[in-house]
Amino acid sequence: MTTLTKEIFEGYTYVDGGVCAAKGFSANGMNCGINPDKEKNDLGIIFSRVPCQTAAVYTQNKVKGAPILVTQENLKKSENIASAVIVNSKNANTCNPDGVELAEKVCQIAAKELQIAPEQVVIASTGVIGERLPLEPFEKAMPELVDGLSEDGNGKAAEAIMTTDTVKKEVAVRFMIGDKECFLGGMAKGSGMIHPNMATTLNFITTDVSIHAPLIQEALSEIVKITYNCLSVDGDTSTNDMVSVMANGEAGNKEIREIGEEYEIFRQALFIVMENLTKMLAADGEGASKFLECTCDGAKDLDTAVAVAKSVISSDLVKTAMFGEDANCGRIFCAIGYAKADFDMEKTEVRLVSEAGNLLVYKDGAAVSHSEEEAAKILKEDKIYILVNLNQGEVSAKAWGCDLTYDYVKINGDYRS
Repeated sequence: MTTLTKEIFEGYTYVDGGVCAAKGFSANGMNCGINPDKEKNDLGIIFSRVPCQTAAVYTQNKVKGAPILVTQENLKKSENIASAVIVNSKNANTCNPDGVELAEKVCQIAAKELQIAPEQVVIASTGVIGERLPLEPFEKAMPELVDGLSEDGNGKAAEAIMTTDTVKKEVAVRFMIGDKECFLGGMAKGSGMIHPNMATTLNFITTDVSIHAPLIQEALSEIVKITYNCLSVDGDTSTNDMVSVMANGEAGNKEIREIGEEYEIFRQALFIVMENLTKMLAADGEGASKFLECTCDGAKDLDTAVAVAKSVISSDLVKTAMFGEDANCGRIFCAIGYAKADFDMEKTEVRLVSEAGNLLVYKDGAAVSHSEEEAAKILKEDKIYILVNLNQGEVSAKAWGCDLTYDYVKINGDYRS
């Protein structure tokens, strides 16, 4: 996986702990037998000692995994109050005739062990679609899983959601709201079947900030558009995608119930964590050898900036050119040109950038002659930045992805094994 440098934001400090960084949260992970490889965790849990104000976004795929449907119903029943997340890997529990019934039973089993109401459980699954998921592994493992909950258990939980991921993905930040020290952290999984469409992966975020659920939802729905929705690995949108945010109020700040300075502090923390997780997901794309970031500057509005950046990152031809270290920049120009937005290519500039250099390749409506040798040096790096300046406004946006390699085909050619 490409190593990424975290951007520094004033007033926010990166800390360890992932979903356990926030006060009052614990986690655990283990192998319960869904994955026959006993060395790999396949069942994870996150728990808050007090109920949480909770918000979530879900896949827009018309085929939705049973856990999505059950979580939606649970949060409706509980009026957006949750205390726990239970998640398994290896089997998506999707397109199964008894999938909803099974997911409901798992919530009941977890709730009994945790001594909470079943509707306070957020449930998620990831893995193969269309294969039946047995209940027995959950029944047998739940007592041990709950008994092993720990404030240091975030790593085990993060490992439990990995499928083709090569590394676990966690990040957390510390910040102040008034005189109260606050934390917000998250974990994510995703390597393939990733394309912009609401959530794109499994992501679980926790915080000890006291904030009303509708405001969490507002912040989450806004930020997902400029983070997870600007991520593309392979053009496929999964059936089980979810992002949830749980806030237990343990920081002790006065509950945030309206948009203002304290809301903006929380919102920025959420953005920092979500953007970092998005970059980690892009860098760990299935078979990836290069991390790609496209920045669109000079747009007249955010929708235009996002559309152009996503169009470039989502292009398979751009991805394969980056893998081949081939400065076939016409593929980039083409991808910009079919973005669903209104702008003038005659005013647009395009640059290729990496630690090896900065190269102008397009200006005034035409390709710019450049050194193939210099371009090759730039594209040999494992982090490539494509800079698009529309020169038609003041708004910018970024999108993230990776190259498309031979290994991607190999991984997905025998995914079920």
